[in-house]
Amino acid sequence: MVLVEMIIKGISYSQGQTGAYALILSEVNGDRNLPIIIGAFEAQSIAIGIEKEINPPRPITHDLMHNCFVSYGIVVKQIIIHKLVDGVFYSSLICVRDKIEEIIDARTSDAVALSIRFNAPIFTYENILKKAGFKNEKSNQGEGNNDDQWIKNFIKEQTSSDKESDKEKDFSKITLKDLKALLKKFVKEEDYESAAKVRDELSSRKKG
Repeated sequence: MVLVEMIIKGISYSQGQTGAYALILSEVNGDRNLPIIIGAFEAQSIAIGIEKEINPPRPITHDLMHNCFVSYGIVVKQIIIHKLVDGVFYSSLICVRDKIEEIIDARTSDAVALSIRFNAPIFTYENILKKAGFKNEKSNQGEGNNDDQWIKNFIKEQTSSDKESDKEKDFSKITLKDLKALLKKFVKEEDYESAAKVRDELSSRKKG
């Protein structure tokens, strides 16, 4: 399979969808973009990594991971976004220590945040880019490109419908069986905030 190098184009935020961010990766030798929904913390960490002038008073999580890797002689050589299943991207860190290469599974947002700190290139496969990528398009008036509106629509689609309705549910009225199914669903979607709420509801029922 053909690998395609990507760079970080930017991060977009939808004010209509609280906490929803889209990380936009752009093809190095082409005009396609790859949008990936990420959380607020990950968006903040990526933004801090990009803005070299910003130095938090204490290391945030990805800075701590970088420092630990460096202390133990581990270098992140590159990251590869290798799979897309049900809208969820899966990535790997390609790491090297003492000339020995290791592959470590990682969430894509974490992988990108670390790639910035190690100045490591980002790759994805051509089939993923064909499936989930989009090209820069000119507006009907011919004024610039229409990325911003496309991104806003993408965020709205990815953060509404079933996901949004699940979050708005009163978990106390849901059966134990359905709660367990919801917990698995949220974990699979990496929606840990909602998963935590379901877990709390399950814990309170055990105590009762």
